[in-house]
Amino acid sequence: MGAGGFSNIFTGRAPMPWLGGIGLLAFNSLYIGIVFTTFDRRRDTDSTTLPQRMWWGLAAVTFALAIGYGGSWLLLFPLLSLALGIASRPHRMGRLLIPLSIAAGVVAAFRSDDPWDALPIGYGTLISGMVTLTILTLFRAIAQLKATRQELARHAVAEERLRFSRDLHDLLGHTLSVVVVKSEAARRLAPRDLDAALAQVADIEAVGRQALTEIREAVTGYRDGSLATELDRARSALAAAGIEAVVEESGPPLPSQTEALLGWVVREGATNVIRHGGGATVCRIRVTGADCRVRLEITDDGSGVGCETPGSGLKGLGERLAAAGGSLDAGPAPRPRKGFRVVAELPLEEGRTS
Repeated sequence: MGAGGFSNIFTGRAPMPWLGGIGLLAFNSLYIGIVFTTFDRRRDTDSTTLPQRMWWGLAAVTFALAIGYGGSWLLLFPLLSLALGIASRPHRMGRLLIPLSIAAGVVAAFRSDDPWDALPIGYGTLISGMVTLTILTLFRAIAQLKATRQELARHAVAEERLRFSRDLHDLLGHTLSVVVVKSEAARRLAPRDLDAALAQVADIEAVGRQALTEIREAVTGYRDGSLATELDRARSALAAAGIEAVVEESGPPLPSQTEALLGWVVREGATNVIRHGGGATVCRIRVTGADCRVRLEITDDGSGVGCETPGSGLKGLGERLAAAGGSLDAGPAPRPRKGFRVVAELPLEEGRTS
């Protein structure tokens, strides 16, 4: 588009060619400066002050050359519109592009040999700016999508780490508690009942093997607990600690996802009774289901100090249940009862088994 101006200078058809040469040099310098300053990665992408100032200088040079020389110099207007699309933000460009196109058409009407040349100059100025704006908007959208995808990937990694830390806490906390309790039982029984002590040792071995399997499943993310399995394990662990386990179940069969979540609650609740029961002798686990919700309640008759500090297992379970639309409440049992109580509630899925 600027070749006509160069041709006029070198062929001598432009009056005062030295002035036209200075104008073209200034035009190209400002145009290239706008491009490089706008796309310089070292600059703040939200700051467009320098490119905009350079564009106003480019506009002054363009109008001076177009008004002074006319003819093929009018083709600098589409280049000025391209620079406007580069230097301006979309909401600002809309206020400038149409006035610029009209001004380019007016100048072309007065400085062209044929007044009808004003139409293609104005139209070309408008189209050049719109095309540039569209392309750069697409580039910005692609960059935003890329940044969003990276943020989602980081969020997924953080969620997976959180899931693994919760699983590891629940698995190892319960397993180590059972191992400790059964080891103490074996030590007490060994002097007077070797067979009973060996039975406890065998249980320790079985618990350890099961823990290895569950840790592998937790690492791969395929662990899907069973409420019945966790209830059986809770009975065994509580019995080894000298605590009577009373389990009551009623209601319809539960969906697998609901069973898995309640299984985690049973595991964590039984572990808390063993660790912090404060002399508890009885632990009651009651599962009651209705058409819409299922309720799991774990209570003991200890001193009521089974509460955990924030950030531990009960808090993690509360977050899991909340994500599934449920709730978890833990604290001292209401008077006149004593002990500690954990209550979990979950909605039943419509597609549950019947």
